[in-house]
Amino acid sequence: MSSGGDNHHQAKPKRDEPTTPRVLTILSCVLEKLVARNDQLVLGSAQLGKSLNAFHGVRAPSITILNYIERIYKYTNCSPSCFVVGYVYIDRLVHKYPDSLVVSINVHRLLVTSVMVASKILDDMHYNNAFYARVGGVTNTELNTLETKLLFLLDFGVTVSSRVFESYCQHLEKEMLCNDATRMIERLAISNSVDDVTEISVEDTQTSSPPQILD
Repeated sequence: MSSGGDNHHQAKPKRDEPTTPRVLTILSCVLEKLVARNDQLVLGSAQLGKSLNAFHGVRAPSITILNYIERIYKYTNCSPSCFVVGYVYIDRLVHKYPDSLVVSINVHRLLVTSVMVASKILDDMHYNNAFYARVGGVTNTELNTLETKLLFLLDFGVTVSSRVFESYCQHLEKEMLCNDATRMIERLAISNSVDDVTEISVEDTQTSSPPQILD
């Protein structure tokens, strides 16, 4: 699992316009909720631990978590299981270092590093660190450093049993079911509000135009 040479493994051909597996979409939703909550804690002057400082960027990247996950999946050809195992690694960090939060300035680097390490464990063929660095938008040197940091933070505990893997899949699926239920309630609320709007007279609607948001 060294961060060594560029030709350590033969590259696999890239997918042509891959369809995003459902588990990747679920994972992005879970991480987006986690990051949004933790960013609020940080804004509320919560003190961040220093364990994950190596993964901190200067600012939050403009690319969304979902688009970043899709980018990694598309160009690296790693299996969807790598993202679940990468999430296991991130969750282990969260529990081992509870004062070090996953926030918008570190989640992308945590993702690309965790998925890369997982691909070395799970996939028979995988790209090297230099390629993952290009896909992830960091330098090869930085990704090598992040990989080493991640392994030491995990005490090299990168093995994930089938039972643990299945439990995380179930957790992610449960999260998605909760999100689906929330969206359904929101849609019902919107539907009810639309029914109320139909009672407004034509004269009222003519004088109640929405404010402009563009000059």
